[in-house]
Amino acid sequence: MRKTVTHSVPVPGTAPRRRAQDTVRDPGAGRAPRPAELAVLQRTVGNAAVTRRVQRQTDPGVAEEARRNAADPTAHGEWSTFRDMMAQAGFPADVTDTAWQLVLGGIAEQGRLNDEAMTKFTARQEQRDYRASNSWYQELVKVVGDHLGIDTPTMALWSGGREVSDYARARGHTPLEATPFGGVVDKLTLISDWMLKTPMWNVLSKAFVSRARGPVHIFLRAYNPDSVLIAQEVPQLRVIMALHPAVKLVWHPVYAASDGQLMEVTKNLELTSDASYSTRDECVQVLYDYLRLLHDPANAHSRRAHADMSARLAANGNPV
Repeated sequence: MRKTVTHSVPVPGTAPRRRAQDTVRDPGAGRAPRPAELAVLQRTVGNAAVTRRVQRQTDPGVAEEARRNAADPTAHGEWSTFRDMMAQAGFPADVTDTAWQLVLGGIAEQGRLNDEAMTKFTARQEQRDYRASNSWYQELVKVVGDHLGIDTPTMALWSGGREVSDYARARGHTPLEATPFGGVVDKLTLISDWMLKTPMWNVLSKAFVSRARGPVHIFLRAYNPDSVLIAQEVPQLRVIMALHPAVKLVWHPVYAASDGQLMEVTKNLELTSDASYSTRDECVQVLYDYLRLLHDPANAHSRRAHADMSARLAANGNPV
């Protein structure tokens, strides 16, 4: 990472500012560093101070790999890839440096929050909300939020596998993974434990959805009321719709054919390239009807969607 150099310029009519080295103090040991504090340290006295501060955080619930990456961010194997992709996407160098530190700091902090979420809450959405309270990721959104905009007329949300995001993009809509910052992070591994980075995507998703100002196309390959899409993103959109009447939800039931090609389901239970519905219930009904009546058990591409639907119907006392 580059060391940021600052220059103090006296403001006319005021006393000259003291040098940053004289005014910025280490936030102190004994607690996890706040992202805003590290941002100040990074801007004023450089990354060495940030590294020393992170190294004092010895939470036993955080993986050693995550702590090591946060303490020495430029040693992470994907740093140069991240830096180059951010440059290609047009991000300023200082935003790149700060965002990388916040991503890795958030991963290092996430283990503790995950453990606490399981201890404090039983409801899945409450656990998800607590995990997403990671202040590093909240600070990250402040840094990159303006780079989560869409480059097409319509936003896309999805559920049922990463390929659904690609499908939505190919149909001319913008999912989170196709935004400037989302596209960069989506290409990285960051760390092997997915649960340390999932909350980052939840935080980014909230910021992404908050920018909806027109139709939002929702591609549903599998219906799960506890999913981020149904439990977090759609309720958030309902609030936005009350403030911005141009925002409306367009639902698409998606089925993977035996050759893996994603198709949409019509009311007549035929597969086509475009079938949209104005309500979630219509979309889910059509998708479930197709899975119940026409799904080929030999079709491995939709086997999981069929199994999930069958389990959900059985749990509700409905015949499959």
